[in-house]
Amino acid sequence: MTASIGPGALNMVTAAGLATVNRLPVLLLPGDTYATRRQGPVLQQIEDPSAPDITANDAFRPVSRFFDRITRPEQLLTALPQAFRVLANPVETGAVVIALPQDIQSHAHDYPVEFFEPHDWKIRRPQPEAEDVRTVAEILRSAKKPLIIAGGGVVYSGATAELEALANATGIPVAETFGGKGAIQNPGPWHVWGIGLEGSPETNRLVEQADVILHVGTRLTDFATASQSLFHNPNVRFVSLNVSEFDGVKQGAATIVADAKVGLAALTAEVSGYRVPAEWTAEIAERQSRWVAMRAAAIDPDVLFPKTAEHDPDGTDAIITQGQMLGVMQEHARDGDILIAGAGGPPGDVQKVWDATNGRFAHLEFGFSCMGYELPAAIGVRFAEPDPAHRVMTFIGDGTFLMAPTELVTAAQEGLPLTIVISENHGYQVIRRLQMWRVGHHYGNEFRYRDPAKNVVNQVESNNSAGRLEGGYLDVDLVAVARGLGAHALRVRTADEFRTALNDTRDNAGPVVIVVATIPHANLPASGVWWDVAPAEVSDQPWLTAVREDYAAGIANQRWHG
Repeated sequence: MTASIGPGALNMVTAAGLATVNRLPVLLLPGDTYATRRQGPVLQQIEDPSAPDITANDAFRPVSRFFDRITRPEQLLTALPQAFRVLANPVETGAVVIALPQDIQSHAHDYPVEFFEPHDWKIRRPQPEAEDVRTVAEILRSAKKPLIIAGGGVVYSGATAELEALANATGIPVAETFGGKGAIQNPGPWHVWGIGLEGSPETNRLVEQADVILHVGTRLTDFATASQSLFHNPNVRFVSLNVSEFDGVKQGAATIVADAKVGLAALTAEVSGYRVPAEWTAEIAERQSRWVAMRAAAIDPDVLFPKTAEHDPDGTDAIITQGQMLGVMQEHARDGDILIAGAGGPPGDVQKVWDATNGRFAHLEFGFSCMGYELPAAIGVRFAEPDPAHRVMTFIGDGTFLMAPTELVTAAQEGLPLTIVISENHGYQVIRRLQMWRVGHHYGNEFRYRDPAKNVVNQVESNNSAGRLEGGYLDVDLVAVARGLGAHALRVRTADEFRTALNDTRDNAGPVVIVVATIPHANLPASGVWWDVAPAEVSDQPWLTAVREDYAAGIANQRWHG
């Protein structure tokens, strides 16, 4: 990816952070200011009086895994091999940035012809140490209530079959993180869905009891661990399998530093003959039965949701919830279809209720949770999966769509068959929900007009006090916006209308946008775990005092595990 200097380069910094956090290999080539400097400060250049060598591109340094600035053309001889080494390394990979000053871009150099010979960079699978495997296996064998947390490393490694083999052999339950969504494709009774803040409440009750936890290919962020409050067993021990030792040793785990695919195979062989106790198997089955029923009720699109003023204070024309919308999408999904989500409410809802098994994949960017990732991601997924029989669907809210809709033009330009499903719930409802939970009121999260009696024009009449954003919802025609950017677009209200829209547009040759009216404040079942988002420590508001007490109770469950 290339960019000009200044704002062009800075526009890629967020993408670099996303790639680095999610261990995605990306090569960025931002332009840079003149190395010779004889031109003086040039257009779009940032000057630092104390450090003339600093440019806007230095902002890439903390968010990239490799950064170099080429000030002589021959420097490419050493920079490029190192750049590609990082791109192909599963431990180090992320954003690789090579800044190219504008004048140096035009320079010639007598490069050795060997430099241009094709070179295959091998993506290695580090092998496990036998002693590490024995140590982890011994701890697992001692467990009465073991549990596996599967992260994105399982997916990156292509280790699904090996993880399923371990679970089938032992009966150890497997919970998935956001990155690990879809790590299980052929589920057994041990598949217990998502973990943590947006996971299944019944799964979280299992995690609270676990005495040995094996985490595989995960960074263990606060959403997975409930801010380190999820592991209640006072004697819980952790073991891990990770290609990165940095992540493997988290929670004080006894670690197998290896590729997930080969590491899981070795571990399965070492624990041969072990099965979880019958009591644990029975509890897993009972809790999964409860969750299956709870999930089915939450996403059933044919049950009339009892909409109240609490769920829809403005009385919109929406009659289905976002969960029911996902229920229709789940019905429609076929083997090979891919669902993408990245920011706001969609990734949490997908993590909670989407069945990503049997080839109905989910791609969730919840490492950086970057608004605006979803449409470019859909384009990338479509290029990687060109078979039109496999539908590529992006699920976003209206807030994310309005922030970054322009890649629809690219999709239309390339004639890419993509489906963008927009939940029209009139704002950033997941942030509103968080503010209500931790502050007791919300601010600026919904697309509302200001109080018409106190808008900016009338401030003089209202003692310069602008009204709050408490008017009606904005009248935004998302269908017209999408059509104007080259997509086939339509709006639906009912489950049947949505079903028809999905079926009728499945074979569309270009991008399709389906706007689904959803009830603004209707949520899926809560996960039943705590999250470390601190309310004000001191307040004269009774509500905040109560919230602070709840927060203090959560802190009491936080533990340091090593």
